Amino acid sequence: EMCIRDSYKIMSDDSLYSEGGWIQWFCNLEDHHFFCEVDEEYIRDNFNLYGLKQKFVHYNDAIDMILSPECPEDEDLEDDKFLEIYQEATDLYGLIHARFILSPKGLAMMREKYSQGKFGICPRVLCERQNVIPIGMSEDLRTSRVKVYCPRCEDVYIPKKKCADVDGAYFGCSFPHILLQSYPELYPTPPNSCLLYTSDAADDLLCVDLGGRRIIKKKKFHIHLRF
Repeated sequence: EMCIRDSYKIMSDDSLYSEGGWIQWFCNLEDHHFFCEVDEEYIRDNFNLYGLKQKFVHYNDAIDMILSPECPEDEDLEDDKFLEIYQEATDLYGLIHARFILSPKGLAMMREKYSQGKFGICPRVLCERQNVIPIGMSEDLRTSRVKVYCPRCEDVYIPKKKCADVDGAYFGCSFPHILLQSYPELYPTPPNSCLLYTSDAADDLLCVDLGGRRIIKKKKFHIHLRF
């Protein structure tokens, strides 16, 4: 796992000196392009946070950090207490984010990012550069990093950018399907039955041996909706 200090070191200069608050700063970090900015009003509504408090030791401090109008400073890197709260703030924001993106406004924001191809494209040649959608393999933290789901071939892949510190629980298992159900016009036409991958894209496929352009037998991936 990437340590918190390492994740700071790979920030872009723009991220370090963002003029916005913590949420904008966090969403602008390198490899955080899957996130949308959760409304502060949504976070301040305790109804939206039901059941989260007991998951965190420093819950109140983490909420204060998330809602802070200021970005972290360089010297914060040397403060172990800050880094401890930052890790909880990251996880707490992620779990709030997983709820927010199922709200009407959150769905609209993620639809825009999906339409712009912000989440990447499917590595299958026959999917013809189909845009993909973030998905988690579990609702629980520390289980799996975020993956991407292709609505055309209905398979799950490792993102091109590995998103090393982005937990799958920050998006949840049901998000792609709820997004598509909310916007039926996003459903693509199904591809042909055989799977053809380009050599540079194949290493993003889960459980595929690499080696040039190849035809690979399809392994169906089933995802159960959770409501």
